[in-house]
Amino acid sequence: AFRTLAGGPEDDTEEASSAVAAAAIGKGDCLIAISASGSTPYAVQALQDARSRGAATIAIANNRGAALFKQADVAILLETPPELIAGSTRMGAGTAQKIALNMLSTLAAIHLGHVHDGYMVNLTADNIKLRDRAVRMVAAISGKSRDDAARLLEKSGGVVKTAILLAAGAANADAAEKILEGTGQKLRPALSEIEGSKGR
Repeated sequence: AFRTLAGGPEDDTEEASSAVAAAAIGKGDCLIAISASGSTPYAVQALQDARSRGAATIAIANNRGAALFKQADVAILLETPPELIAGSTRMGAGTAQKIALNMLSTLAAIHLGHVHDGYMVNLTADNIKLRDRAVRMVAAISGKSRDDAARLLEKSGGVVKTAILLAAGAANADAAEKILEGTGQKLRPALSEIEGSKGR
């Protein structure tokens, strides 16, 4: 698949069903099916199977009459003009789909508490680049110096949210993680909880 283009799998509805079953998709999950035409058999079958298993379903297509839309809980139409190179849907349609997926994943990250004051705080600093980014992030949010932020990150095992809570006054990394569990991993209410406990 990495070396040879293969269009055949998009017609394989059995493989689509197998993939949905193997992923154990069900209630509480959401499957997003993407197809420029909106009629790709693999995508349509995967959507049908996911929906029958109780999952939420989203269809993204570039064709107003997409068959996918009839199967989905949420239909997202990306109206794009005819491709500059006929048959090359990776250009206009594909680019529009990538932008839509970027927006969806970013909104999901915000909803899940991965973003705080414009920073992607759901980060574990496990390489040089991420460690530097994490230090800057912890320093900016906590108001600590970079040296202090680096020490807090070391205590937190490189976990940004935990380091920020340590800076705010959490007793230790375990206590910080317990607070995060109680707030659904959302940093703002976790910080409020620590601040509130100081007045008790």
